Amino acid sequence: MCGITGWINWNEDAKQNENLLAAMTNTLVPRGPDNEGTWIGRHTAFGHRRLIVVDPAGGAQPMIREHGDNKFVMVYNGELYNTDDIRNELTVRGHRFISTSDTEVLLVSYIEWGAACLDRLNGIFAFAIWNEAAQELFMARDRLGVKPLFYSEQNGTLVFGSELKALLAHPSVSPVMKAEGLAEIFALGPARTPGVGVFHNVHELLPGHFLRYSRQGLQTRAYWSLESRPHEDTLEQTIEHIRDLFRDTVQRQLVADVPVCTLLSGGLDSSAISAFASEYFQEKGRGALHTFSVDYVDNDIFFKANEFQPNPDAPWVEKVSSYLGTVHHNIFFDTPNLIESLDTAVSGRDLPGMTDIDGSLYLFCKEIKKEVTVALSGECADEVFGGYPWFHRKEALESTTFPWARNVQDKIKFYSSELKELIKPEQYVTDRYQQALDEVPRLQGENAQDARIREMFYLNLTRWMPTLLDRKDRMSMATGLEVRVPFCDHRLVEYMWNVPWEFKTYGQREKGILRKALAGMLPDDVLERRKSPYPKTHNPSYLAAVQQRVLHILDDYASPLLPFIDVPAVRKFASADVSAIHMPWFGQLMNVPQFFAFLIQIDRWMREYHVSVQ
Repeated sequence: MCGITGWINWNEDAKQNENLLAAMTNTLVPRGPDNEGTWIGRHTAFGHRRLIVVDPAGGAQPMIREHGDNKFVMVYNGELYNTDDIRNELTVRGHRFISTSDTEVLLVSYIEWGAACLDRLNGIFAFAIWNEAAQELFMARDRLGVKPLFYSEQNGTLVFGSELKALLAHPSVSPVMKAEGLAEIFALGPARTPGVGVFHNVHELLPGHFLRYSRQGLQTRAYWSLESRPHEDTLEQTIEHIRDLFRDTVQRQLVADVPVCTLLSGGLDSSAISAFASEYFQEKGRGALHTFSVDYVDNDIFFKANEFQPNPDAPWVEKVSSYLGTVHHNIFFDTPNLIESLDTAVSGRDLPGMTDIDGSLYLFCKEIKKEVTVALSGECADEVFGGYPWFHRKEALESTTFPWARNVQDKIKFYSSELKELIKPEQYVTDRYQQALDEVPRLQGENAQDARIREMFYLNLTRWMPTLLDRKDRMSMATGLEVRVPFCDHRLVEYMWNVPWEFKTYGQREKGILRKALAGMLPDDVLERRKSPYPKTHNPSYLAAVQQRVLHILDDYASPLLPFIDVPAVRKFASADVSAIHMPWFGQLMNVPQFFAFLIQIDRWMREYHVSVQ
């Protein structure tokens, strides 16, 4: 895992801007704390920060490869899980390798197959390749968008980077927001429309897309998308295929030249990954698997079960760790840690995000990094297998908006009339929702119920999952920890996309088919445990702390937040006893405390990034 950045400028000699390239590259030091590399051509500049996971000596970047009379230069962020398979195929075709790194395999794959190499890749990646002879930049992003890639093109210059902060270090990119950017933050936030970079004239390369940039201009094209077709496997064949495919996925993602662990909550998803990982460790004689969990001071006292969090994780973590024989690490945080992490999380994401849900993950990854460099995490199982409550509730299925944002009015009522007039938040959300529905690949002849379920899966895979993947990437990479997500393996996603709903809900349970596929790998009560999301603090001291900080912001007449909110309404809310108010305004975890924290993050972001509105 690494950070990449650079630019193409047809009108200037890039060699005159070495200091600029250094500045852009240095913004990505947390993503790649182990090494730095730069390359400058006549019109091209590439910067790279490296987190060493495989082949410390042979994977240095930017990587340069001569082929005939041509030169290719690449910077790459990510990991290939089928490196050996591709290397063997390329060797048969006459290529020779001087390292064991996936970086070299990726570059040679492009030299051999061009854009068609993307069809062969199994992994998470964002990369840029300069073709000297063709004077062309080629960039691509993995199918599900696990690894980020942003760009901005104007006046003959294209700037790119793993994170927005790298682009903003270039003089051609400014932290300017217009109405669309404001709507992304205040209406959709902390979600974001795929492809939208929030800042004016900044874009995100879409998942499953590649980009070409030459003197003839810029083109983007999809190389992968979900395809709807009838599912032909029997139930038994489907269960067996899921089990075999998931085992293969986890085992591929355990490959590294550095210590590897799993994140364990005691839920179905993380326990499944830990079970297959532990099995593999034992088979390979790698010793006991290390597992990590996060919790909060006094959660055992203040936890209250609700529709989204039916029980605490701690007893289940202990049970699974004991069953698998892992070396487990419990990590605890208190309210002061979470308050401080709100600011750190903004810097990591470059945008306001999921507040303490982001911040606690950053703190968690920071502690894990002290012991290991690579972790496997259970994200995306609910999107792939249909585990969220909104897949199963009539009111969510009949809703005409994103199911995780059905209560958008809860936050809009605290916005200023000027902001609401400018961005028309409800209409903006409606339009983005319809945009997503228009993209759904339909299956001819599907009945209305199954068609709606397919829509729900598409919404989750393309609109909800990116929010969690952004969170996981930015918070983990801000600490130099590589987190892999086995449930995002594109083979598993493609297969499950067409599995019938009655199969997915085997036994009349959410993710029932996954539970069945894991039979014998985990204790029965773990297999049957109801879904419980990433843990958050239930300590009332956190609510009190964010209320006080919001009140402090409201008293600062220089706060950039004030023009966008109804100050008297927010002040009244922040001054009241709201501990009994239930206001789930985003997803399963963001309630009243997270609303205050979101305002705090917007204020911090606009100050730190010197955001201007036009």
